[in-house]
Amino acid sequence: MEKFTTLEGVAAPLKIINVDTDMIIPKQYLKTIKRTGLGKGLFSEQRYKDDGSENPDFVLNQPAYRNAKVLVAGDNFGCGSSREHAPWALLDFGIRCVISTSFGDIFYNNCFKNGILPIRVTQEDLDKLFDDAERGANATLTIDLPNQEIRGPDGGKVKFEIDPFRKHCLMNGLDDIGLTMEKKSSIDDYEAKLKKERAWA
Repeated sequence: MEKFTTLEGVAAPLKIINVDTDMIIPKQYLKTIKRTGLGKGLFSEQRYKDDGSENPDFVLNQPAYRNAKVLVAGDNFGCGSSREHAPWALLDFGIRCVISTSFGDIFYNNCFKNGILPIRVTQEDLDKLFDDAERGANATLTIDLPNQEIRGPDGGKVKFEIDPFRKHCLMNGLDDIGLTMEKKSSIDDYEAKLKKERAWA
């Protein structure tokens, strides 16, 4: 998993509440178990018209936000089903951070396991960040995980809280497998000891 320390990039405003995982990545894209290639399906029912052409009104199709790295979203983002394809699609599109007042629990947990930082802020701070994000190409935010703050284009700062263990995992690029591999020497020692004790087995 790629490490997350400081991220600087354009923030796209998605002023919609209760965005569920089916909206993030519709069911027809769930046939794959690969984590790549899902970016094209991200918000596909909003990004594309029935004939397959792009919907110019959707925020991620607008020139200023095509390369957004941060998503500023309405309340209860990522609710609904547990599909891990939702963070995979965001990551494949290039989004490494989602900011909202609240998240669906399973989606929130899945973000950390896939190298995406979900940040909870107050409604007041979210409104400020929406204002920043609505500046188009000038909507650059800096997400500073070590110092737990979001810096806006005018120098404004928003502090955020994060569980210390999850912060450690993101900053060191540790998913569940990576965490296990940190204990490799202890595992190897145990297996060697077991082999000696049960040489008959």
